[in-house]
Amino acid sequence: MDHDQTARDCATLGAQTTRGGLGRAIAPIVLSYSPRDLQQMRRTFSDSIRDVAPGYRERLVETVSGHLNGTYQAVRRMHELRNFDHMEEPLAPVAAGYWEMVAGQCATGSGRQVRARFLKFLLAGFCMFVQGLPGHPVGMPFPGGDRVSLVDGTYYCPVRQKADGVDSALCPFCPALQTPEVGYLRPPVKGSEFRKQEFIRNTYEHHHFNG
Repeated sequence: MDHDQTARDCATLGAQTTRGGLGRAIAPIVLSYSPRDLQQMRRTFSDSIRDVAPGYRERLVETVSGHLNGTYQAVRRMHELRNFDHMEEPLAPVAAGYWEMVAGQCATGSGRQVRARFLKFLLAGFCMFVQGLPGHPVGMPFPGGDRVSLVDGTYYCPVRQKADGVDSALCPFCPALQTPEVGYLRPPVKGSEFRKQEFIRNTYEHHHFNG
């Protein structure tokens, strides 16, 4: 994929002002990718976490793969049904900044690398700004037993405020709230802080789901 074309696409996406407008702009770009591209993303992500404990690795790959496929199909379905025509709600104020970040992250690398990277960001942006969902899917497991959760209509993510220094992090743009460290939502954290930060950085740098 051409870097200049990606920059132009990001500028177009960043200029949208409503959820429906962004959905209409994202859909043709996402649907230019094939299911085979999603399969390759799954393999790449699986390879990037090959040193993770097998049982946890399998759960993580399954969760992320399901999220990618589900989001891709949601884009296709909503496009075909013209759902975006009825979504006039204004976008979150951070949406324009998200596409500026994406343009920067896709400014380097081979055409193949940029193509895969851009799809990850497109799907994440669709989730967060068009669907109003967190960048990490509900149920996404993290070290120590933490998961993204939905409680009484509010999304909570255990890493929402823990991705400092990761330029490609979705957290500043995500609608989820930080999961309380201790409380009725979940038991106290079990995993070490070092292991969590190591996992978070690896996920952001290799997959952006980050996501």
